[in-house]
Formats: sequence, structure tokens, C-alpha cells
Amino acid sequence: MSGAAAKQPPGAGSADKAAAAAGDSVPEPPPPSLLSVDVTGLVSQFARSFVLIFPVYVLGYLGLSFSWVLIALCGLFWIRRHRGGKTSRLGRALAFLEDEEEAVRLSVSSADLPAWVHFPDTERAEWLNKTVKQMWPFICQFIEKLFRETIEPAVRGANNHLSTFSFTKIDIGHQPLRINGVKVYTENVDKRQIILDLQISFVGNCEIDLEIKRYFCRAGVKSIQIHGTMRVILEPLIGDMPLIGALSLFFLRKPLLEINWTGLTNLLDVPGLNGLSDTIILDIISNYLVLPNRITVPLVSEVQIAQLRFPIPKGVLRIHFIEAQDLEGKDTYLKGIVKGKSDPYGIIRVGNQIFQSKVIKENLNPKWNEVYEALVYEHPGQELEIELFDEDPDKDDFLGSLMIDLIEVEKERLLDEWFTLDEVSKGKLHLKLEWLTLMPTAENLDKVLTSIRADKDQANDGLSSALLILYLDSARNLPSIYEGNFGCGYLKERRASGLVFCENTTSLYRALFSGKKINSNPNPLVLLSVGHKAQESKIRYKTNEPVWEENFTFFVHNPKRQDLEVEVRDEQHQCSLGNLKLPLSQLLESEDLTMHQRFHLSNSGPNSTINMKIALRVLSLEKQARSPDHQHSAQVKRPSVSKDARKSSFKPQVPVSPPLDSNKPVPASPVTDSDKKTDVAEKSQPPNASPQWPTDLSRSSSSLHASNFNYSPSHLSVKEPTPSIASDISLPIATQELRQRLRQLENGTTLGQSPLGQIQLTIRHSSQRNKLIVVVHSCRNLIAFSEEGSDPYVRMYLLPDKRRSGRRKTHVSKKTLNPVFDQIFDFSVSLPEVQRRTLDVAVKNSGGFLSKDKGLLGKVLIPLASEELAKGWTQWYDLTEDGTRPHGAS
Repeated sequence: MSGAAAKQPPGAGSADKAAAAAGDSVPEPPPPSLLSVDVTGLVSQFARSFVLIFPVYVLGYLGLSFSWVLIALCGLFWIRRHRGGKTSRLGRALAFLEDEEEAVRLSVSSADLPAWVHFPDTERAEWLNKTVKQMWPFICQFIEKLFRETIEPAVRGANNHLSTFSFTKIDIGHQPLRINGVKVYTENVDKRQIILDLQISFVGNCEIDLEIKRYFCRAGVKSIQIHGTMRVILEPLIGDMPLIGALSLFFLRKPLLEINWTGLTNLLDVPGLNGLSDTIILDIISNYLVLPNRITVPLVSEVQIAQLRFPIPKGVLRIHFIEAQDLEGKDTYLKGIVKGKSDPYGIIRVGNQIFQSKVIKENLNPKWNEVYEALVYEHPGQELEIELFDEDPDKDDFLGSLMIDLIEVEKERLLDEWFTLDEVSKGKLHLKLEWLTLMPTAENLDKVLTSIRADKDQANDGLSSALLILYLDSARNLPSIYEGNFGCGYLKERRASGLVFCENTTSLYRALFSGKKINSNPNPLVLLSVGHKAQESKIRYKTNEPVWEENFTFFVHNPKRQDLEVEVRDEQHQCSLGNLKLPLSQLLESEDLTMHQRFHLSNSGPNSTINMKIALRVLSLEKQARSPDHQHSAQVKRPSVSKDARKSSFKPQVPVSPPLDSNKPVPASPVTDSDKKTDVAEKSQPPNASPQWPTDLSRSSSSLHASNFNYSPSHLSVKEPTPSIASDISLPIATQELRQRLRQLENGTTLGQSPLGQIQLTIRHSSQRNKLIVVVHSCRNLIAFSEEGSDPYVRMYLLPDKRRSGRRKTHVSKKTLNPVFDQIFDFSVSLPEVQRRTLDVAVKNSGGFLSKDKGLLGKVLIPLASEELAKGWTQWYDLTEDGTRPHGAS
């Protein structure tokens, strides 16, 4: 031991002593307490446990099945899986942008490659991407200023509840916008313009956060993907600097959009809501940036580019969607052992206009006989795209597609042929395409009216003979809104003083107790209508002199008999600020069928005017003589989603036409109001067929796509698709079902004078309240919708307003054919205005939730142009199938 101690290095002992001394000086830690509790963690754990257990307890307490717990767990798993897939797609897109060469080297599918790989006439233009990348920080600064200085004040001023709205963070991200390809058009374009198509792709790791401090609400966006084809038009080219008069930007069709939300808006990522939210945002983008809407940036004086604010379509494409042959049978039984038929329908697309045909049940050779009319603003780069699907309860099966070049259709003027469907093994489609030229003179109007039979019938719907183009500029000196009814004087006195009376119960209460008269600036919008077709402008907030600068188009059946009705309304109080009725026959007498002036508004202020430019163009079909062996290249190959089709190039194909025979069906002619023509049209359809009616396209699994980007069903869905001529000519689906039900009830016997029953109404106009009062009393002798009777209710519109806010409904009476309602409804409308309206009253069967026993029981259209409207009347009205031919009322 002593030896070991002797071998210690010098100073070791002293070091040990120092350590011992230091250890003596360190205070000993306090002994642990007997009870140590993390209160915050305990409360948090208790709250989480309560949130998980309480719903299970509630399910047991209410006696519900345990399957609800499994459904909730499945929903939670679905949401997490959906979010994971979205994050994965965003990561792959970012990786592709960061290292494109590596992605290509690792055999990326050709569908993900830029457009210049597929199309030889599309240039890569990498120099443009380098320029955008260098400018990107400054572009981000401009966007941030735009959000803070323009968008934020506009949102705050739109509503008092949004007065504390603000953007807390705006970061567009470091990933710049990419241009995957540029195509410049040199053929079939005006010499005074330059047209470019940019294949743009933006995968941004941006962060935009907003907050409404008043309600402690926070929301935002953390990433955005957008892909599409943007057209840039430089016109007119001039001989002075800067050589270009203006710059126009727009998307040829809706771009593909995907957004990741944060905060409160994270709820929009829930499956079912994510597609709806993206669709709503796409609709907003469409209102500004999708053809025919555009952004015009003037580079010279306004006089030289005035024509750009009033774009005239290049033409109108009339599509006769006739029939198909030899389609594939997609409905199978016994796990594919037994093959059945299909329930085909078609989706037709021209630019941003989408139509959907009716569904033909269990038929591989369907006959639709429908007609659509579509506007064509930019035919270079636009095609007619058609896809056929088999309707199924879960997911619709693909039956084939077709793409037709509109430039070839314009050259041919008329095509009536069979086209071979692409991307499927068999199937043909019969189409008749007519290119209608817009004529600025009325020389051929009578000939056109005769060809579409508009000179004989009195209907306002059917094939169009003319196109009405309207540019809504602005309004001046609109009346202010007077709220309350104390000391308001007579209507004429208020009009003369520039005030419009609108009743408001909250303002009445304030006026009663404060003794103040309340008037304010309106939130004006314009309601435009021609016949039964109505369109609505954007809202301009808190102004008496709104500026809209919007374009509208209407298809006109017969301009000699139809009128343009314009009404300026206040959005907040739902009252009229003035109206105008312009017979279209006045345009026929104007130079170039055009009027550009300020129109005085009736039932408005003394100096209230609205500035519009209105043009009428006659639709003329100029047939060209062709040789019998003439061939064309109208049908083109579309980029396919299959591997084989992806490898093929984009080449024109001459369509194959089968030999004509006597059994070839003839395209359906327009159906008029006569019973004879209606019966013929019904007999030409299959027994289970139903006429076309605009439906929501979100159920379809269409692969219509812009450039090389595939469109999902959510990007194809449209809030209000353009109605087809077929649905305007033929009977609505509910009307035809009602007629079939009447035939079943008749069954060889003679029905009475009112086979669908009657409805008792009281109608009068209250000048004091400035409202139309409608009392729905009862119905009698309705038809039975099922063995247990019917569950009727009454729905009303004041035409032409068919918005959801203008709908009135009674309660549902269960299992009765003689329901009693006794409910009072009102419409805010003045007496001169209501005398130009029509009351649309429909009796419908409600049925249960997800029940098929829903439909029309009868309808009546009541014109309100009566001098007795102020006194009112009560009477019984006979219900009919479509309400257009009411029987005598008692």
C-alpha cells in the first residue's frame, strides 16, 4: 500500500484534498418532497381523456350503435391519410423543381414532363425562368403591397364585422413561378396582334396568415400549387412607342389548384370540403382571369384600347350531340363473369364552358338528340373536347373521348359525321357541328329566323338567331337608401329627393326611439335578363356612382320580340334602385346594331343614369360547297393518360365515317310548345331516357386537362354550368316524369279538367310596405306520388329572379292529397316592377332523406301584369305539367 502511494504522481494528494474541500463547500440538495404534482400536465391529460371518453359515453347514453365509433375512427384515419398524401405530393413537386435533371434521370413519367417535351412547337424558354427568378424577390414585394394596401382595406370596408381584418404574415416563398413552355401563334391570327401561350407552374412554399382580432379568428395558407395555360395577347401593335397598345392576360380554362390551409381554414382540408373550397376559389379566379374574363393592362391612351374592353367573340359553335354506337359495356355482374350494358352520358367542353348531357339507361347505342351553343373567343389553341362516361353510383367509368380542332370547324363551317372515340377499343360518336358567324347587319335576320322556326312560334327559348353583347360600364347619381317608415312621405317625393325607401326592422327601432331618419349609400348590383335568362354583376359597396366594367352575353331567340331588362338593386336591403326596359328591336335600327350611351333609369332618382354599350350580332351559317371526296383533319389526338397513348405523338387524324343508309338517325329539330312536336320528341327517345338538365359535374371522373396536367373531378365541377339548348327546348326532367305519371293514371280513361289538382292563392301588392304579398292557402285533388299518398309542399319564385335568396317554400304536409298551408310570403318589389314579373308556383313532393320519391306534382305560372294587383284577389289555379298552359282558374 505504501509502495502504491509512493508511486502516485506529484500533486495528486493535494488535488484530492482540494476536491474534498470543494465537496464540503457545496450545499447538499434538499430532500425530495413527499408529494410532487404537475398540475398543468394533469389537467391537460384529464382534458384529453375526457374529450376521448365523453363521446363514447354519449353514444351509450343515447343507446346508439358502437358502429358510430368505428365510423368516427375511419373518418379520422381518412383525414390523416389525405393530409399525408397532400404533403407527399407537395414534397415531390418541390423536389422536381429543385433538381429537374435528377428527376428526369430517375425515369419520371412523361405526364409530369413540361409541355416542350410533348409538343415541338412549344419552346423551352429557360431564359425567361432565369429572368423571373432574378425578379422574384421584387415580385414578392409587389404582391405584399397589393395585399396590404389594396385587398386588406377592401375586405375591411366590405362589412362591419371585418373591420379588424388584417394580414399578419405575407411570405410568398423562395420558389419562383416557372414557365414550362412558350408557344407563339403565327397562323390564323391578326397581323396587328401577338398571341403567346405560357404553360405556367407555381409550387409555392408560401405562408399567408390573416387574423380577425374582433372574433379571435386566425387562418391562413401554407402552400399553393397552380398549373395552367395562360394566354398573353399583345394588341394592338402600333407605329409609335411603346409599339404595343395593351397587354391582355387570361387563362384559356380553369387552372389546376391545390391549397394547404392553416388555422381555422384547416377545416377546408377535410375530405368533401377540400374539393368544394378549391372549386369556390377557382370560380373566383374564373370571374377575373378565365376566358372570357381577362385582365387588360393599357400601355397607351384609353381611346386606342377601348375596343379591348368590349371583346366580340370570334364565332358561335352549335353542337348537335346526336348519338353513339358500339360503346363498351361497363356494368358487370357476378364479379365480371356476366357483362351488361352501360348508362352513357357525355361531358362537352369548349374552353371554360361545360355541358352535360342526359343519361341513357342501359344502352350501348344511345341517342341523345341534344343541341348546345358555345361562345368561341380564341379559336387558336382551343378545341372541342368530349368525354363519354358510364354513370355508376360510386365512380363513373370512362367510355371514350374526342377532341376536335375549332380552326378546322371554322374552315368547314358545317360538319355532320361519325367520329371514332379515342383511348378506348371501340365506339363511335355522331356529331353535327355548325360554325355561326357574327354579322353586324340585319340583312339575313329573317332568313335565320325562318331556319330555326322562330318566325312562327311565340316562345322566347330555343335555338338562337342572334347574340347580345353588353358592356356594363358605370352608373351615376343613384338614389340613397332611406331606412325606416316614420315621416318618409310619398314615394314620388322620395324619388324626387334622391331617396329610396327600404324597410328595415332594426332601423325602425332606432328611428322610433332616436327620432332620426337614417339614410346611407347603397351597395349596388345590376340584374340583367333577356327572356328567362338572367345574369348578375358584381357588388360595389357604399357608393352612389359604381363602376363595374363587366361584359355579359345573351343568346337571343328572336330579337324582334324580346327585350333587355336591366335592374339596379341594393344588395344589403334587397330593394330596387331603378330599372330599364330596352326592346331589342331598337338595336336593329341602330348603326352596326350597336348602341353606346347613358340610359335614364326609371323608378329611380331624377338624374340617375347607367352607361352601357350594347351590340347585337346575327348568327349566320355560311355553308361552303365541298367535293364528295373532301377530307379534313378536324379530329385530333389528345394527350392520353395511358402509357401507350403517352408514347404517341400529337398528330391529326382523319375521322372514319360509316356509309350512310336509310336507318341513319336524323338530328332532332327544336321542340316547340305544340303537343304534336313534343310527342314526336318523346317517342324518339328510349323509354328510360330523361331530357338533358344541368347537373352538378362534380360526380364525374373526367380527365379533361389543360396542357399536360390532368384535371380531377373537383376541377371540372361548375357552380352554374351554361344551360344547353336541349334543356331549354325539351321538357325538364321533372316535367317529363310528371307527364309519364299522368299517362299511367289515365290508362285508357278520361281525366277531369284538372288532372293534377288545384292550388288556392291570395295575391296582392302592398304599396305601404312596397312588397308583393302571396298567401298559400291549400291544395286539393293532388296526385298520389306513392301508395301512402304524397308529402306536398309549395315552392315559389318571382321570375326572372331564380336565385336561392329569392325562393320561398312552405312547410311539408305529410301523407295527404288535400294539404292546408295558410302561410304568408312576401317579395320586396315595387308595383311598377312587379307588373313586369311572373310568379312561378310549383307543388312538389318532399319524400324522406335520400328518398327517390321526390318530384313535381304540378305547376302554375301567374303573370302579374294586372291592374287589380293593388286590391288583390283569391282564387283557385289549375296545376299543369309545366305551368305554361294553365287551365281556367276559378
